[in-house]
Amino acid sequence: MQLPYELILGWRYTRAGRATRRNGFISFISGVSMLGIALGVAALIIVLSVMNGFQKEVRDRMLGVVSHIEIFAPNGEALPDVARTLTQVRANPAVIGAAPFIATQALLARGEDMKGALVRGIDPAREGEVTDLARELKNTGLDQLMPGEFGVVLGAELARSLGVIRGDKVTLVAPSGQVTPAGVVPRLKQMTVVGTFDSGHFEYDSGLVLMHIEDAARIFRLEGPSGVRVKLRDLHQAREVAAELASTLTDRLLIRDWTRQNRTWFAAVQLEKRMMFIILTLIVAVAAFNLVSTLVMTVTDKRADIAILRTLGASPGSIMGIFVVQGAMVGVIGTLAGLALGLAVAFNIDVIVPALEQLLDASFLPRDIYLISRMPSDPQQGDIMPITLISLVLAFVATLYPSWRASRVNPAEALRYE
Repeated sequence: MQLPYELILGWRYTRAGRATRRNGFISFISGVSMLGIALGVAALIIVLSVMNGFQKEVRDRMLGVVSHIEIFAPNGEALPDVARTLTQVRANPAVIGAAPFIATQALLARGEDMKGALVRGIDPAREGEVTDLARELKNTGLDQLMPGEFGVVLGAELARSLGVIRGDKVTLVAPSGQVTPAGVVPRLKQMTVVGTFDSGHFEYDSGLVLMHIEDAARIFRLEGPSGVRVKLRDLHQAREVAAELASTLTDRLLIRDWTRQNRTWFAAVQLEKRMMFIILTLIVAVAAFNLVSTLVMTVTDKRADIAILRTLGASPGSIMGIFVVQGAMVGVIGTLAGLALGLAVAFNIDVIVPALEQLLDASFLPRDIYLISRMPSDPQQGDIMPITLISLVLAFVATLYPSWRASRVNPAEALRYE
């Protein structure tokens, strides 16, 4: 198969300077442009992969405590018919688990220390169907939650701030008081700490209290569970399944999926990721437009060659094609090199970062400061493909003006002083 001569000449000009000293500087500038594109693409892939990894890590830890979907009665009331709601929820093929719960706010006191807390009444036998945390605590804390014994399992940070350990007593202050002749008196109940949990998410470790659902109903004077927690086969279908459940449930209930519970956090992460993408794309753009200077110098250096090709019958379009091929070759090689480098680092960052920490005797993510102590990475095709395409498009656009200038070279003027 005969290759077009534009492709052959374009590749030859890309390699200019390897065999002759005359074009060495042009080859150097071309190599710098190629290296700049490669580093820019690699930086984009690595940074976005790490951001995806952090987002996935925090999301997974969050969903270890929070269920995929919550169905609850308005104003914190008890569900009209718990059994019917559970039956209708489990009838959906996307649902793999459902469990009743009670959720309300309260105060937890120990001596003079008092902390606000989210109290969640659960059924220990069913809680493992909807959260990963329940399975982890199955043999430590949740099995100690017995109805009538008023035991609680506290988040590790909450227990630390109150200065309590397993076996200590704390006082739960219910939000609704008791009316007496002397006025409204807050309802207090002494609880026993039977365990603690560490989900890895500060918000829940510092403010969540778990107790048996029957004890919670008795303390907060509810006739039954105030809601149902649901776990799905695919957490990414939470919004669609929530909409389906809204149309199938017969009772007047409220439905909230996990993306709406933490909408602000996820929106902030997406905004940060978008801004990082724009900023790092500018690095690729600067490197790509270095091709303009490379090609302008090449066109000036090859004016005699262009004139000879024109006299041999090459059209202006063919001349333009030669230099477009040259610039595109630099862009393609730089992009592929950056893609390989970026993916190599992104997939092995769990090995590279510990090696750097050991080499520099430093800790990039100290355990006592950051939520996550290791550098996560999650390369996604949805990020890598746009990065590759944008790099190639920028390199191609950068070749157009110098190539057009090459096609406008006058053969007679170019050969006058040769």
